[in-house]
Amino acid sequence: MIVDKPIKRSKLRLKLGKEYFILKRKLDWWRHHNAYSTVDINNNTCCYSHKKHQSVLLRPLKDVDMYLQYNKITNLRLAIEKLNGSIIKPNQRFSIWQKVGRPSKKRGFLEGLSLHNGQIGKDIGGGLCQLGNLIYWIVLHSDLTIIERWRHSFDVFPDINRTIPFACGATLSYNYVDLQVLNKTTTSYRLNLWLDEQYLHGELLADTPLSHHYEILETDHRIEQQWWGGYTRHNKIWQRKTYLIDNHVEEKLISENHAIMMYSPFIANNKS
Repeated sequence: MIVDKPIKRSKLRLKLGKEYFILKRKLDWWRHHNAYSTVDINNNTCCYSHKKHQSVLLRPLKDVDMYLQYNKITNLRLAIEKLNGSIIKPNQRFSIWQKVGRPSKKRGFLEGLSLHNGQIGKDIGGGLCQLGNLIYWIVLHSDLTIIERWRHSFDVFPDINRTIPFACGATLSYNYVDLQVLNKTTTSYRLNLWLDEQYLHGELLADTPLSHHYEILETDHRIEQQWWGGYTRHNKIWQRKTYLIDNHVEEKLISENHAIMMYSPFIANNKS
């Protein structure tokens, strides 16, 4: 697949465009505020566990100062305070940014790792993509419908101890690059999130027992060299749903992913 070389835009154009889309998203929240999930930490009606997952908090990365990762933990803790205990009732939406709000120094958010056009940087509230990745992976193992998810356009770091397929994440940027989920079922769901010393944890619970088993599969993984000299990485992600009552199996294409690699694929292969 041919992938064009990324276009660099001026900082002013990027700033103006960002503020326009932020305002547009805020207006959408205001118009549909009753459609979003609520947080009720004392609601125990969702008592059936459907999916758990955890991800490592501190992961040494090339050319990344560790203080940014420690700051990330603070940012995650602040975001979790707004998201933990989210109840997603039938016909309701769940949005990360609608609950978390704008990360700012005033609210206690710190500089964390961020990516801009594939380049490593730092920004207030950086590192929250780890939260988007975890929630996205959990939701893929449910009947919830993902209505907004932005994939990472760049593959920045080589696979190191990867436990899930490439491109199973969800990038975030306040507030128009969001992860949004719609509950089209008759089941209510609850999202629990918490931290310990080593991991970010998430669990999706429901008010009905699990009736399906889910697997997330990768196919068509490949690396290609482009006409402009760079390398790109591609795959397809599928959801396999097995009905527990009769073992009937359904498969659904979740996403077809294309990312520009920011490291040599040959170096990555030599290290594996």
